[in-house]
Amino acid sequence: MNDSVLCRVCSVPVLTCLIAIAVGFRSPDATCFADQVLLKDAFERDEPTAGEEAIGNGWATNSKARAKGNQQVDLVDGAMQITRHPVADHGVSVTHEVSFRDATIELRFQLGPEDDLGINIADMKEKSVHAGHLCMARITTKSVEIHDLKTGRMNQTLRTAAKAKTLSDDQKKLIASKKKRFPHKLTANQWHSLKVEIHGETMAVSIDGKEVGRFASAGMGHATKSRLRLAVNHSAKVDDVLVTAHDPA
Repeated sequence: MNDSVLCRVCSVPVLTCLIAIAVGFRSPDATCFADQVLLKDAFERDEPTAGEEAIGNGWATNSKARAKGNQQVDLVDGAMQITRHPVADHGVSVTHEVSFRDATIELRFQLGPEDDLGINIADMKEKSVHAGHLCMARITTKSVEIHDLKTGRMNQTLRTAAKAKTLSDDQKKLIASKKKRFPHKLTANQWHSLKVEIHGETMAVSIDGKEVGRFASAGMGHATKSRLRLAVNHSAKVDDVLVTAHDPA
């Protein structure tokens, strides 16, 4: 273990905390929490071949499966430009594998007046939900939405009933209770900072240094989150992505 990593609880090196527990200076029930940077990307690079989608640094997209292989992500001026191709049958999904329970996701972004950006968290091994969907923060120029997808609309039972149009009134109420919307106006076509914090069953969203909203629901507390998706239905620019895990050492 890197002895320079600090415990978030007591602000000393995690290794020191663990030794203190071992020798009896701290309670054996004490838990140390180490911050670990899982992903950091400023996109200061170009694709090897112009016009071909190759983000690099472990990023992937759904362009081959959903946009007939057409380029939907371009590295331009040190940022990631994401644009849904006209032939695509699904929004753009830009993915990176990151494993955590609790984490903070930070980035800068820019949206047009009718654009949106989703910070979608998934576990591809979780079969109770469609496509691993667990939770999401969705940002537009008018609002922020926080969704528990695991116990809400991406739950396989609820999704199957919704597609068949057989949802009961109770199921409709349940799905509605699994998201929360916070009105929030953003200036379009300008850069903004975004922070999404997931701690236990709570997700909190801050824009430009101010908290916009928070929502607690069971799906956010899923223990084995493993994939970050940047979900874009039309167009968005993204830069300076930083994912920091806050998991027990």
